[in-house]
Amino acid sequence: MKRGKTAVIVGAQWGDEGKGKIVDVLSENFSVVARYAGGHNAGHTVIINGKKFVLQLVPCGVLRTACRSVIGNGVVLDPMAFLKEVGALREAGVRVDGNLFVSNRAQVILPYHRMIELAAENAPGRVKIGTTSRGIGPAYEDKMGRRGLRVADLLDLQLLRKHIENAVREKNMIAHALFNSEPLDADKMYAEYAAAAEKIAPFVCDTAVLLNQALAAGEPILFEGAQGTMLDIDHGTYPFVTSSSATSGGAAIGTGVAPNAIDSVIGLTKAYCTRVGEGPFPSEDKGAAGDELRKRGNEFGAVTGRPRRTGWLDLPLLRYAGMINGISWLVVTKLDVLDELAEIPVCVGYMVNGKKTMEIPAQASGYDKLECVYEKMPGWRTSTQGVTEFDQLPKAAREYLAFVEKEAGAKVGMVSTGPDRNQIIFLDEFADQLKTASSRNV
Repeated sequence: MKRGKTAVIVGAQWGDEGKGKIVDVLSENFSVVARYAGGHNAGHTVIINGKKFVLQLVPCGVLRTACRSVIGNGVVLDPMAFLKEVGALREAGVRVDGNLFVSNRAQVILPYHRMIELAAENAPGRVKIGTTSRGIGPAYEDKMGRRGLRVADLLDLQLLRKHIENAVREKNMIAHALFNSEPLDADKMYAEYAAAAEKIAPFVCDTAVLLNQALAAGEPILFEGAQGTMLDIDHGTYPFVTSSSATSGGAAIGTGVAPNAIDSVIGLTKAYCTRVGEGPFPSEDKGAAGDELRKRGNEFGAVTGRPRRTGWLDLPLLRYAGMINGISWLVVTKLDVLDELAEIPVCVGYMVNGKKTMEIPAQASGYDKLECVYEKMPGWRTSTQGVTEFDQLPKAAREYLAFVEKEAGAKVGMVSTGPDRNQIIFLDEFADQLKTASSRNV
C-alpha cells in the first residue's frame, strides 16, 4: 500500500493571493484539506455560482461534500468565531458535522488576548503592525510562553475554570498597568467558554492521527496555508508579520505529519501585488494606477474590509518565496485585473545605492534603501475574464505568464481569470499531476 500524495498551498506574497478559491478548486482532487497556521484573521473568499462564502477558520475543503476538513494544531482557535462560522455554514446547507475536525492540541484564543492586542496596537510609542486585533499574536505568545490553553484543556472544565481565573487575574493587572484597560470578568468568561466547549467537543480529535492514518490508507491530502510568505514570523518583513509559520515548513509543524510526507508545494501569486497593514512594500504604487488596481481587483480585506495597498509584481520577492518554500508550481490569480492596461510594470530587480542586489533585507528599514528596477511588459487590452483555456488568452497575456514563469523559476500550473470557482485555466502538465494525486495509491 502506497502513501497518499500531498501538496501544500502557500501564499507567495503578503497573503490575499486568492488561496480560498484555489484550495476550493483543488480540493476536488483531495480527500482531506488541512489548515496548518493562523487564526480567524485570515479570510478566504470563495464564490460558487455567484454565491459568496467567506471562511476564516474552517478550511475551504468544507465546501466539497466528499472532502474532510481539518483545523490543525498550528492554528489558534477562537471558539466563538468557530461556532459562528460553523453556524453560518450549516445555515447555507454546507455539511460540517462529521466532516470537520479540530485538533485537540490547537491553542485557544480567549477575550484577554484581544484586550491585550487592541490595547498594545493603540498604545502611544508602539510600532503599529496593522493587526486585525483579534488576539492572534498574544495567543501565540502564550503558546510559546507555555501558559496557553489548548482545545483539550478547553474541554476539561475543572482545568478551564482554574486557567481562566489565574490568567484573567494576571492579564487584568498587565493591561491596567500598561494600557489602563477595563478589567475582564473571570466568572462570566468561564460560563461563556464552558458552554462553547460543549458545542465544540464533537469536532475535536487527535488530528495528527487522523491525517497520518489517511496518508497510510493512500488518501491524498492538501495542506492549506494562511497569510503569505512575506508575513511569516521568521522569513517575512519582520516585525510587520503574522505570529505563525505561514511558509510550507509550517505544514509539518502545524499538522503533525512528517516533513518527508510533503510531495509538492504550490505557490500562489497575484498577477500584481497587494499588502494589508503596515510594513515594507517595494513595488507599491501610491498613484492613480494603484487606485485603479484596487478598484478593478476589489482589493478590500475579506475579514476587515480594509483597503489593500496595491502595486506591481515583485519578481525578487517571488524568487525568494520560491526558495524558502520549495515552490514547484505557481498559480497566478487575478490576471483579468490587468486587462485594461496598455503596459504592465514588473519589478525585475533591486538597486541599493546605485548597485544591483539580489538579497532580501532582514530588517524592515533595509527596504527603505531599495529601489525597484522595472521592466514594462506590453498589455493586451482585451478581456480575459472567464477564459478557461490557455490558448484562448491574448498573446501578450501568454507572454506575460511565460515571463513570470521564467523569472520565478517555477512552472505556472493554473491561472485564475475571475472570482468564480469555474473561472480557471488548468495547464496540461499540472492537471495530469493532479489526476495522479487523486487516484488512490493502493
